[in-house]
Amino acid sequence: MQVEVLNIKGEKTGRSVELPDDIFGIEPNDHVIYLAVKQYQAAQRQGTHKVKTRAEVQGASRKLHKQKGTGGSRKGNIRNPLYKGGGTIFGPKPHKWDIKLNKKVKDLAKMSALSYKAKENAIVIVEEIAMESPKTKHLMDVMAGLKVATKKTLFIMPEHNDNLYLSTRNVPNIASILLSDINTYDVMNADVLVMTESAAKVFSDEEAAVVA
Repeated sequence: MQVEVLNIKGEKTGRSVELPDDIFGIEPNDHVIYLAVKQYQAAQRQGTHKVKTRAEVQGASRKLHKQKGTGGSRKGNIRNPLYKGGGTIFGPKPHKWDIKLNKKVKDLAKMSALSYKAKENAIVIVEEIAMESPKTKHLMDVMAGLKVATKKTLFIMPEHNDNLYLSTRNVPNIASILLSDINTYDVMNADVLVMTESAAKVFSDEEAAVVA
């Protein structure tokens, strides 16, 4: 799949990058995408919800009245779950929500998500953006030139760049991510993927290395 490389004004540079069909041209598997998104969202849960049992709430442990002869029901202590202020029965306890997925499944999910974006022509490749300091306005001008300023955008960088990261941080509809940290959820959650030319070439280089 050939994708034109654009400059920061959104104009064609005459160069293009070959995105390998083994990654961007497969038949997407919806089920593994669902599993990968489910795993990602589950990992965001803290799992710290907690209620107190009858052993943990405050209150005396003495029996309220004798077992027999009162004409009333049998009662234990004031911490009984049936009383106001008593413990909670079968309440939530802290635990992890992690879901295990095999590496091959996660890789297939990422490739399926990228293939969906390729089918939708939702991948934009831009030449390297040089910034001497963080400038959100300059970045928004670039995004406007690429015609993605109003879309939910995932900006993919080959390596960490403080100036680019800080420039995207204040823009609600733009998220920046390293190529090595790319995941299925972020790809599917974005309307369009914007990657630098060097980030896009990594895919071709990795494909060539596998073939070699």
